[in-house]
Amino acid sequence: MKDQPLRTTVIGSYPFPGWLEFACQNLQKFGEADREEMIDDAVIAAIHDQTKAGLDVITDGEQTRLDFNLSFYGYLEGIELESQSPRQFGPPAHDQRGKHKISSTIKATKGLGTVDDFNRLKRLNNSNSILKASVPGPYTLAGRLLTNQDHPDRLSITEKLIPIVRKELEDLVNAGCQEITVDEPSMSCYAHKENTKLFVEIFNQTVEPIVGKCRLSTHLCFGNYKGRAVGLRRYDPMFPAFLEFNVDELHLEMASREFSEIEILSEISKTKDVAVGIIDVKSYYIETPEDVAQHVHNCLKHAPADRLSLAPDCGLSQTARWAAKKKLQNMVKGVALVKKDLGIND
Repeated sequence: MKDQPLRTTVIGSYPFPGWLEFACQNLQKFGEADREEMIDDAVIAAIHDQTKAGLDVITDGEQTRLDFNLSFYGYLEGIELESQSPRQFGPPAHDQRGKHKISSTIKATKGLGTVDDFNRLKRLNNSNSILKASVPGPYTLAGRLLTNQDHPDRLSITEKLIPIVRKELEDLVNAGCQEITVDEPSMSCYAHKENTKLFVEIFNQTVEPIVGKCRLSTHLCFGNYKGRAVGLRRYDPMFPAFLEFNVDELHLEMASREFSEIEILSEISKTKDVAVGIIDVKSYYIETPEDVAQHVHNCLKHAPADRLSLAPDCGLSQTARWAAKKKLQNMVKGVALVKKDLGIND
């Protein structure tokens, strides 16, 4: 159980500043020192927005990453990176993100980059907020790699990625990271048609080296590419199997679904903390503090305050920064209203 009730947190990603997106389209004009300076400045901006909002837990906003997982393929050896998306026109959807060929043994001899990201966050942070890192899980990473004769299905690819992610998690803990989210949204998206018990085995095998050595969580959602879901938007297929995930906290996307299936909080909170997505990152309606407070009180009907954390539904990378700022600020204000009602002191 966490050490503070109604903790405010985030999943991981945060919008890139507009100038960073522009710079990334013109990287050939910058030197190595210029690029390092840009990364630092982008992380400082993400820290600023999160701490100004008053969050208890912050991340680096994943300012070095393309989406929450796509840039990780650049760290993998033994694959041929796809040069062009298979569909260039029409409405944005997941099929515009192509897949990479496996050419030899998959390795990551220099890691996946998350330790460098965390060390940068530690160096640049000057707040009292808890620092968290997010790492995509092996099943989700396997989704962008093509099968072949040696890797006939997604699970066989996942098996090769498990030790790579395990090593990254161990390295993060050794670097002093005390809070880690292992992000496996693909497990949530495909739970309705795949073996959920096998998902649990894969997940628990991946996190086994760090269990008990940090605060560990995972994120259950239905996809958020360009603000669009990809999976069947139901938690029922995931439970009770996902209660066996060896984590301290499960994070649930709730706000975008009008808090459908909120009763699942009662079952989860018997054995784990639960972080409720109380801000809809797919909508540009800016929740008021009063909206947030109402939803928190509703959550408290199903789980005690010392088991609850509050967060946006998903990462904020697909949300414009002006909206992300307001949503986080109002989320923290709304939670503060509930704490005042309950006599909870920060």
